[in-house]
Amino acid sequence: MADQFSLHLPTSRSVFESSSVKLVEQELWQREDKGLIGVLPVRDSEAAAVGSILSPGVGSDSGEGGRRSPGGSGGESTKQDAKSGKEPIHWHSRGVAARALHLSRGVEKPSGRVTYIVVLEGLCRFSVEELNARGSYHVARVSRLDMTKTELEQAEQDPDLIALSRQFKATAMELISVLEQKQKTVGRTKVLLETVPVYRLADIFVASFEISFEEQLAMLDSVDLKVRLSKATELVDRHLQSILVAEKITQKVEGQLSKSQKEFLLRQQMRAIKDELGDNDDDEDDIAALERKMQNAGMPANIWKHAQRELRRLRKMQPQQPGYSSSRAYLELIADLPWQKVSEERELDLRAAKESLDRDHYGLTKVKQRIIEYLAVRKLKPDARGPVLCFVGPPGVGKTSLATSIAKALNRKFIRISLGGVKDEADIRGHRRTYIGSMPGRLIDGLKRVSVNNPVMLLDEIDKTGSDVRGDPASALLEVLDPEQNKTFNDHYLNVPFDLSKVVFVATANRMQPIPPALLDRMEVIELPGYTPEEKLKIAMKHLLPRVLEQHGLSSAYLQIPEAVVKLIIERYTREAGVRNLERNLAALARAAAVKVAELDSTLRLGKEMQPITTTLLDSRLADGGEVEMEVIPMGQDISNTYENPSPMIVDEAMLEKVLGPPRFDDREAADRVSSPGVSVGLVWTSFGGEVQFVEATAMAGKGDLHLTGQLGDVIKESAQLALTWVRARSADLNLSPTSDINILESRDIHIHFPAGAVPKDGPSAGVTLVTSLVSLFSNRKVRADTAMTGEMTLRGLVLPVGGVKDKVLAAHRYGIKRVILPERNLKDLAEIPAPILAGIEILLVKRIEEVLGHAFENGFPLRLHSSL
Repeated sequence: MADQFSLHLPTSRSVFESSSVKLVEQELWQREDKGLIGVLPVRDSEAAAVGSILSPGVGSDSGEGGRRSPGGSGGESTKQDAKSGKEPIHWHSRGVAARALHLSRGVEKPSGRVTYIVVLEGLCRFSVEELNARGSYHVARVSRLDMTKTELEQAEQDPDLIALSRQFKATAMELISVLEQKQKTVGRTKVLLETVPVYRLADIFVASFEISFEEQLAMLDSVDLKVRLSKATELVDRHLQSILVAEKITQKVEGQLSKSQKEFLLRQQMRAIKDELGDNDDDEDDIAALERKMQNAGMPANIWKHAQRELRRLRKMQPQQPGYSSSRAYLELIADLPWQKVSEERELDLRAAKESLDRDHYGLTKVKQRIIEYLAVRKLKPDARGPVLCFVGPPGVGKTSLATSIAKALNRKFIRISLGGVKDEADIRGHRRTYIGSMPGRLIDGLKRVSVNNPVMLLDEIDKTGSDVRGDPASALLEVLDPEQNKTFNDHYLNVPFDLSKVVFVATANRMQPIPPALLDRMEVIELPGYTPEEKLKIAMKHLLPRVLEQHGLSSAYLQIPEAVVKLIIERYTREAGVRNLERNLAALARAAAVKVAELDSTLRLGKEMQPITTTLLDSRLADGGEVEMEVIPMGQDISNTYENPSPMIVDEAMLEKVLGPPRFDDREAADRVSSPGVSVGLVWTSFGGEVQFVEATAMAGKGDLHLTGQLGDVIKESAQLALTWVRARSADLNLSPTSDINILESRDIHIHFPAGAVPKDGPSAGVTLVTSLVSLFSNRKVRADTAMTGEMTLRGLVLPVGGVKDKVLAAHRYGIKRVILPERNLKDLAEIPAPILAGIEILLVKRIEEVLGHAFENGFPLRLHSSL
């Protein structure tokens, strides 16, 4: 029988907790019985840990130290008492004897349990012959299974064992080479491979990596060295292959992972860490709130399905992903849009609306009447698809304020969208979501801001849209302003139809010419001409002056501007169709008054802060024999009158010139400009209203060429060439040459100039003005300074009608011109001119150029014969 070892190793928890490590070892040694060894079962969960701490040792027949035997399932079994409630232990028939080298106390767990760390040295395998329970632990009578030294020496000479040893060492060396790239402590294992006998290397290497419990038992049962080396070689090779395959897969996966995927994995790990720490963010709560907001938006069923699909996509994304913010912004836009929310309209009161228009706007009778008609139709049929009103007129005539009055009368919210300078179609239809920084169009964004789907929307400066490679905004507005199409308006960013049919659109423009015909056809144009001086005076006294005083913190008690002074401002400092410059001049006077009032206020405050004369000072003056002058105020007099504000500042002509400077305009300008032959006075229309345009012509030595200056367009250049041709053809009839065969341009050039060269000029209405200027030059006769003209001419001398008659006549009135020559076919346009203006201007209607010349010169212009052409 092999050598026997004995050790009592109890597993009772109370023994470890009640005694120190030293006392435990003494107690175990005292209880030792010869031929017995204490056994400790090693369960499956502990097998790897036990194997990993085993260290190689040398077999010994000595009974010194402690021994333990790991066992497991299989073999004989003993059943515990059912009353103890402990799980039955299944013993294996073989185990490992070990010497306890060190026992130390571990960490005490929160439950109160104390753990101990035992360092063991493996000695040999043994076979269990008898197993008994002794108290809380077990003892067994065992016999050694390992070979003796003589048997080992004989086995090492076996060729098969030598071949197996070489194969095992080669496989182990390959494993060590692979592990060297990851671990720095593998060098110790190399030393073991060269110094430790091969029969012990098999146990050491197998214990160094994880294997199943059944494989551990199989290695324990391998007493034969050949069988043990074969199994060890197989396990080491399998471990080596698993490492190589894992590395290959890792390299392949890392190569396929992009930056975003790596970030996703890291974010997932971070999210898990936050969950463990209880530091979760409220992203889920925000998405839930967004979903509730979308449910309450009242969107149609088809759009709700689309929104749900986008919301599901958002839930699957992480907040750090590139598309998360854009998807969330899109869903927030859908939730914020007023799909069903409208402004509650009260019953329209036409009388109150008319009073409001009269109170806010002076004049504009025709325009206000059209607005009242529009409101009347709305009252009778609220869902009527009314026309899109387009107010056309120069700046400062009240186009925007009229749109505000419409919103006020309808009790709807008002939103203004400026289209001036817009050249990108995306400003109307929005950007597609595929672009970075995409946004909805201005219409959808405006509806989001007002939060109702039936506001009054002002499309301001609709005539100033442009077009380039990014599209044509005017073409995009065709769908917006068409009542048959805008109920399914599709914004590129929104990508779902939105109903714009409830929106009341109002447009403004300075000119109709730049507006495309197709877009102009969808609107009802209402022209707002400039104001007359009388209307400006009324507007200034009723609206502008109170507003200016309020804006500058003044009142009529501090500043008063008489009507006569306001009239001087209109005549000498402003010649415009609107009233903006007039308001600026009034504001300049208000600022000058504010300076004086502020200085006076500082003086009064300084006086109030002065200390009153005390009785002591009065007594000292009397004691010194000084004289004290005193004023007796009757009891009935109000002392507060002494501190009243000084008299208000009344603006006169002297102060007007001091603040605003010398007059900018006077009535002598036209007379001074036409004081020499070759100069005529024309009337033109601009985006700022009507203007007076002087035309100058002169002759010089040359070859008969025509020179034109003044930044002129192609149309006006053609009109000049046409005028010169007509004058040359009729030179004999106009007494400019003896016969028609003589060239009046022989050896001389003609230069025609339109002053204000920095201002672009174009249009056909200067034809009659050009003819008058050339005839005046060739005949050496001056044109009447009180006469202005407008009209397009033909090559046969007919005068054709022109546009902007009202603005042109008003401009002539502002310049002090008393006679205006108009085409006869413009007679119908005189009905729009106020009666006071017509009463102060003589209107001369003509059909042919000859009639124009007869009215333009003093005492007429004699013709040699009258042409029938």
